[in-house]
Amino acid sequence: MAAENPFKTILKGLESPDGGEFGKYYSLPALNDPRIERLPYSIRILLESAIRNCDEFQVKSNDVEKIIDWENTSPKQVEIPFKPARVLLQDFTGVPAVVDLACMRDAMNRLGGDSNKINPLVPVDLVIDHSVQVDVARSENAVQANMELEFQRNKERFGFLKWGSNAFDNMLVVPPGSGIVHQVNLEYLGRVVFNRNGLLYPDSVVGTDSHTTMIDGLGVAGWGVGGIEAEAAMLGQPMSMVLPGVVGFKLTGKLRNGVTATDLVLTVTQMLRKHGVVGKFVEFYGEGMSELSLADRATIANMSPEYGATMGFFPVDHVTLQYLKLTGRSDDTISMIESYLRANKMFVDYSEPQVERVYSSYLELALEDVEPCVSGPKRPHDRVPLKEMKADWHSCLDNRVGFKGFAVPKESQTKVVEFEFHGTPAQLRHGDVVIAAITSCTNTSNPSVMLGAALVAKKACELGLEVKPWIKTSLAPGSGVVTKYLQKSGLQKYLNHLGFHIVGYGCTTCIGNSGDIDEAVASAISENDVVAAAVLSGNRNFEGRVHPLTRANYLASPPLVVAYALAGTVDIDFETEPIGLGKDGTKIFFRDIWPSNEEVAEVVQSSVLPDMFKATYKAITKGNPMWNQLSVPSGTLYSWDPKSTYIHEPPYFKDMTMSPPGPHGVKNAYCLLNFGDSITTDHISPAGSIHKDSPAAKYLIERGVDRRDFNSYGSRRGNDEVMARGTFANIRLVNKFLKGEVGPKTIHIPTGEKLSVFDAAMRYKSEGHDTIILAGAEYGSGSSRDWAAKGPMLLGVKAVIAKSFERIHRSNLVGMGVIPLCFKPGEDAETRGLTGHERYSIDLPSSVSEIRPGQDVTVVTDNGKSFTCTLRFDTEVELAYFDHGGILPYVIRNLINSKH
Repeated sequence: MAAENPFKTILKGLESPDGGEFGKYYSLPALNDPRIERLPYSIRILLESAIRNCDEFQVKSNDVEKIIDWENTSPKQVEIPFKPARVLLQDFTGVPAVVDLACMRDAMNRLGGDSNKINPLVPVDLVIDHSVQVDVARSENAVQANMELEFQRNKERFGFLKWGSNAFDNMLVVPPGSGIVHQVNLEYLGRVVFNRNGLLYPDSVVGTDSHTTMIDGLGVAGWGVGGIEAEAAMLGQPMSMVLPGVVGFKLTGKLRNGVTATDLVLTVTQMLRKHGVVGKFVEFYGEGMSELSLADRATIANMSPEYGATMGFFPVDHVTLQYLKLTGRSDDTISMIESYLRANKMFVDYSEPQVERVYSSYLELALEDVEPCVSGPKRPHDRVPLKEMKADWHSCLDNRVGFKGFAVPKESQTKVVEFEFHGTPAQLRHGDVVIAAITSCTNTSNPSVMLGAALVAKKACELGLEVKPWIKTSLAPGSGVVTKYLQKSGLQKYLNHLGFHIVGYGCTTCIGNSGDIDEAVASAISENDVVAAAVLSGNRNFEGRVHPLTRANYLASPPLVVAYALAGTVDIDFETEPIGLGKDGTKIFFRDIWPSNEEVAEVVQSSVLPDMFKATYKAITKGNPMWNQLSVPSGTLYSWDPKSTYIHEPPYFKDMTMSPPGPHGVKNAYCLLNFGDSITTDHISPAGSIHKDSPAAKYLIERGVDRRDFNSYGSRRGNDEVMARGTFANIRLVNKFLKGEVGPKTIHIPTGEKLSVFDAAMRYKSEGHDTIILAGAEYGSGSSRDWAAKGPMLLGVKAVIAKSFERIHRSNLVGMGVIPLCFKPGEDAETRGLTGHERYSIDLPSSVSEIRPGQDVTVVTDNGKSFTCTLRFDTEVELAYFDHGGILPYVIRNLINSKH
């Protein structure tokens, strides 16, 4: 059982400037261990957490020693426990988290425990930001119109979350219409240092969205975890993690004129992807840091998932403190933060000589080498320098279908499609832009690129350039602060003139909430097989994500989004070809509308003010009239409505008893799906619209839901029946069983019938058969989604055998009791001669004590093949989850058995 903290002797008081005391803290210097001085700053945060939470039960002295000895232990893949200071949710993952908490209360009640023990034990911040659909664009009334539609569609979900904010302690819910979770976290929720009940400690956070890493730019250690892991962290369970290696990334010099933070982040993403940083922290340092604003740092940190790192960390320095002041944090708070971090050796002062820290590996980038660029057309790390864009586009048209290819025959590449747009003749070619969106936390938190985009718009308007009316343009800021500084600068009117009206505050185009494109444009694309383009200032551009009809999707800075909207095509060389014709017919070039760094800095300086942040966030928790009018039931146990198509009680705890079920092997399983490389969570658990012919649509129609009220999969994450049917329902799914055909179908092996994935899974289940999935490399890459693990489990999938897994997705599979197995290096289904038509058996011991993390396991097929895989339960804690049938039953049984 838990014992007294053995490190209580290093608990010191921290003096405040007035001679009083800020509070007590666990002092790292008081350990008098020279190894701590050499530790990366990011590792010091893990160390402090282990010391503060050490009880010789969940966290042991031995764990503290492992972290102090990081230089020697990190190459050995040692396991440590970590307790984050808080948990961050957004509504798409917040709804299932609150559903699971409500379910756990019911299960606790049923098993005779105290249901009120089910409460977040660490602060939970839940920001409702994922439900904005861009239904109305290019209109002065877009914000109000989209919000009214948002509330019509999501009233039930919002009411449920409002109930949760009252029913559970320690949970702050930020109402819809406030902004994007990561920007709100950066500007308002991030504490940097906590002071709870007189105890000071560094802020750290795990969030249910992989871009939680954005907060790393503020010197707060944060990263994305599965919804399942986040729920366990909320309930006071330590997260088990492998002590990571840390890549030291040195930045020198300064960015050249005309180069944006987005260009920098796309360059960094490509470098780190090439270096290989999966499962590692990246820590930035060097004299170039002083040239990087906090917003620029946050932009780089935001894209950690795209370069594959757990974190992209920027330690706190003077730039951080300036940003805290800018965003309206009080002087007393900032004084406490600086005093604590200096006292605990967690503050970087570049005016002092730097102690050489040790890193696992090193990278260096001279900022002056960064050039303007975009990424695409299908992956965030496929960077294309702007000057090579036209040539790259033509090679994409030529190349065979793949990440950099569309296989358009030469004779069709110059095809011009004539169509009519609201009575006006119009034309469409391959590469024409049909969606241009300034969107996503990656960039909308950065005043320099947002005001840069506005300056491009101003210059373009003054020269007489226009955006074609059939391009769906939109601007979705990450917080109300953006609106305030765009208005103060006087530049919003120019964005409006080009069609970039504000459409709402939240995640839009970047997660597939781009809404419909005009019917005439949609028909022209689909009937003529046009490779249409979207340009967005987001962080994800996987195929099928942004919009089903945009096969080419490019990530670009906000000013470049405006430039491409004006050009109307990605098939352009900005250096030599004009963007368009001005008022008097003169050719206008890219250079004519591009602002200098000085112009941008000047408008940022005069327009972005602390009072804007204070005013925005003072009102944030008060909500808006629509939120405040929602009436919700009281009571700590939820009254489930069996008719609801949004909130449904899932079957996770239906047959649960007090005894763990123990480990399960797999016997004679059929292969449900046979995949190649890079199957993303978008493929597994779509976030976009519900297709009219899908099993989910059929379910909704049977329950009287009109097609126009389907809403998105993300909005229905609180209903397991919809989500199970939406699993593997992506229209771009490539399943080897279908021999080149693309779509959400598979073959039912015993009969050879082609069925929807859901129908095939249900057929196997009704016949009493287990199923497995075969996959290639990077299975489960993309945004962390708990439903990408919950869905396959509900379909009856018992194991996934892949070349490699994305970090969060693998842990989510474990959390739901699905076995992750890796082929041995150099092997895959093809080299092993597997077609997927075999039946698979995986023999595991019946007692968890006989299983070791990472051990070899033999897979045997019914046609006599046998091969060895690595069992990807990476820690003892993950084995305990497997023994209990998943992480949530494990937590319930532990809480019932606990005496406190």
